[in-house]
Amino acid sequence: MPATRPRILYVTDLAYPARGRRYCDEDVFLTSRLREDFDLALCHPRDAAALMGGFDAVVVRNSGPVLGYLDAYEEFRARALAGGVPVYNPLTGRGDMTGKQYLLDLTDAGMPVIPTVGRPEDLHRLPRAERYVVKPRLGADSHGLRIVPAAEASAPVDGDVLVQPYVDFAYEVSFYFVDHDFQYALHAPDPAARWRLEPYRPTPADLDFARRFVEWNTLGHGIQRVDACRAPGGELLLVELEDLNPYLSLDALDDTTRDGFVSSMVASLHRFLGESGGSRG
Repeated sequence: MPATRPRILYVTDLAYPARGRRYCDEDVFLTSRLREDFDLALCHPRDAAALMGGFDAVVVRNSGPVLGYLDAYEEFRARALAGGVPVYNPLTGRGDMTGKQYLLDLTDAGMPVIPTVGRPEDLHRLPRAERYVVKPRLGADSHGLRIVPAAEASAPVDGDVLVQPYVDFAYEVSFYFVDHDFQYALHAPDPAARWRLEPYRPTPADLDFARRFVEWNTLGHGIQRVDACRAPGGELLLVELEDLNPYLSLDALDDTTRDGFVSSMVASLHRFLGESGGSRG
């Protein structure tokens, strides 16, 4: 009798109205491939805490910004950590998984990140700029983001926000990793069209840049996306370190690269299940 296959609860919001992306298409494709190795069930993020006890592991994918279901997400985290439920990505991430505090930490550490302060009254600590970006500390997907002139950037605001100088970048580029292994890179040649992506061939320096943040995050397993912009001086600066549910833009890849990513994710999940004791097979 064959060994029982690992059971995966795959968390996604198939109806989330993402701008320029179709979460549902990506997750339909990924689950169709993961079913070759795992028994899968899909659920909305609001249902994950109640359902996860019947599975060997939870895979969090395109579940949308947690601000839309913060109460359910906090319950899910608390119950998963208390019960030792294997969650992929593991809930120990230091990037967007816990909000935007890491942008302040990386700024203070002198890392190549868009300079960031945590209060409008700290504006004097940033490079001078004509415009500034003000965004919620717990924001995601550009929710609540405002670009304001310098005269308004230091004004008191409601809520917990971050302030950054507006960078007139040449383009954005994203680096995608499974565990600590680089998979592919995509860039948006038009800054006004963030999700109109094309393949990007990174230089060794580009990869060194991206790996610094993956290593800083210390996640042994999981999928990470390092988002950066090419600043006017030619250097890359970190925009976001997405380690909770990064959209993968698999539709922008050729078949070989896409298949390679899926193979890497499957292998990573098997390793993760083996190390966590979550596999019953």
